[in-house]
Amino acid sequence: MNFNTIFTKLSLLRTKIQPKHFVLFLSLVVGLLSGLAVVVIKNSVHFIQNLLTLSLVKDYQNYLFFVYPFIGLLLTTLFIKFVIKKPIGHGIPNTLFAISRNNSVIKAYNMFASIVASAFTVGFGGSVGLEGPTVSTNSAIGSNIAQLFKVDYKTATLLVGCGAAGAMSGIFNAPIAALVFVLEVFMFDLSLASMIPFLMASVSAALSSRMVLGNNVLFDVKIHDAFVASEFPYFILLGIFTGLISVYFNKMFWLVEGVFEKIKQQKYRLIIGGVLLGGLIFLVPPLYGEGFETITALLKGDFKQVVDHSLFFDKKEDILIVLGLLFGIIFLKVIASAITFGAGGIGGVFAPSLFMGATSGFVFAKTLNIFRDSNLSETNFTLVGMAGLIAGVLHAPLTSLFLIAEITKGYELIIPLMITAAIAYLTSKYFVPYSVYTMQLAKRGQLITRHKDKAVLTLMKLHTEVEKDFNNINPSANLGDLVKIVSKSKRNLFPVVDESGILHGIITLDDIREIMFKPEMYNSTSVKSLMIIPQTYVHLSDNMDVVMQKFSKSKAWNLPVIDGNKYVGFVSKSKLFNAYRKLLVEFSEE
Repeated sequence: MNFNTIFTKLSLLRTKIQPKHFVLFLSLVVGLLSGLAVVVIKNSVHFIQNLLTLSLVKDYQNYLFFVYPFIGLLLTTLFIKFVIKKPIGHGIPNTLFAISRNNSVIKAYNMFASIVASAFTVGFGGSVGLEGPTVSTNSAIGSNIAQLFKVDYKTATLLVGCGAAGAMSGIFNAPIAALVFVLEVFMFDLSLASMIPFLMASVSAALSSRMVLGNNVLFDVKIHDAFVASEFPYFILLGIFTGLISVYFNKMFWLVEGVFEKIKQQKYRLIIGGVLLGGLIFLVPPLYGEGFETITALLKGDFKQVVDHSLFFDKKEDILIVLGLLFGIIFLKVIASAITFGAGGIGGVFAPSLFMGATSGFVFAKTLNIFRDSNLSETNFTLVGMAGLIAGVLHAPLTSLFLIAEITKGYELIIPLMITAAIAYLTSKYFVPYSVYTMQLAKRGQLITRHKDKAVLTLMKLHTEVEKDFNNINPSANLGDLVKIVSKSKRNLFPVVDESGILHGIITLDDIREIMFKPEMYNSTSVKSLMIIPQTYVHLSDNMDVVMQKFSKSKAWNLPVIDGNKYVGFVSKSKLFNAYRKLLVEFSEE
């Protein structure tokens, strides 16, 4: 049975069932494909890592750590430049951009580009995670299925979200956390119309991933130490600590990325980033790749493993040196991640957040146990620390809570999770209003929010609302020339535009009504003397929220639109209101 036959049968099925049932069917398909995509990405990375750490290279592994990241970044760069020939970008921000500014349309090449690129980056030691590329891949699957069946924007966006939910569910085997992740990070409304498809995609992704990978879960953790009320103050302090680490994460990440953005040529970014990343991993091997091996070791209490293959191996029995190294890793991980991205690598920040959170929680508890002779559960604090960083870095406290609860297969830690996640989120939010995912989009006014009015304005595109059917008049013309144009025009606005396309002013029909029938003034009255210079301009790059603010301040009904200093057309308040009302109806439909 070929693809055309399958597509024909599905199209026939679409005509026989209700649209909402067909959407549920498509969400199930997206979920199943998402689970399989997770398997492909994870196995690709593990295959490369196993190949690079064979017993044949064990003796040289320390030195190869310096070389591997550069090779991975080079392969990633070559793949993007000569195979894809288009930028891939960061996975989750790109998906958010597609939802808010591109009608949830994601190009087909994104269904495989991130898989290959992230396999090269992470497999060779890039200090990033696979969650972002997996979300990007699966969101592209959802988008392209939506394009195939030509569904509307709302359904297409729903399927993009189903792909994102499937990605997180398949990776962590945590379907509830995946559902909450999509609702929190992608700003979807919590309604039955969206929740049921997300849940179906999330569950089907977890099942399809598990059918291939078996019960080989990412973390196999059992809670042995119950939460006691006397630990309550310590979890408050952990929330503040992880919240401040989250602030550091966000600010340092964008600082390093900004430094690399100033390096214009990719080859120099590659060389500088490859050398710096290789040097960091050579000195601190736990920075290699996602870092889940270190998290697993900390959960088991085997914290001395962090010095394996490092220059500090002979200090393995010195607890203070090992603890100091762990404390340093907290601050170095985000630098290594940002360098990986800046040098052209493809990956995500979810895994680095988990890594830093686990390390922060362990260091916090271990330090108190050593210096204050406390008896805190280091495993519990490691787990709760992970929740703190996810809440603070991603601004997703509920995701962090349910993720750790599902990883531990129970809710024994629900109270400390709630305490730490809430405090970490509030601490981070106070200093950094946007998450690492949404910072760039928020600055450009392209971020969908839960505020329905602002969400609709974000979805509106200025260039589609610009009216261009106005008759221009040259600034060197006279009243007689203007009257000829007025007689042929159906509009009452006349932009004064020169040969270079620059707008000099505006003439309205009301401005010339009293003199337009006085022929004796035609030659002696210049257009320049009649025009009014606008006080407010709309730039073609303005987002719709800014446009509406300009209308509100100017009290005008029409505003000229310019691109740079070139005239484009006019935008009218009445047309924007009509477009807004139409989009609001579509956006609000259940």
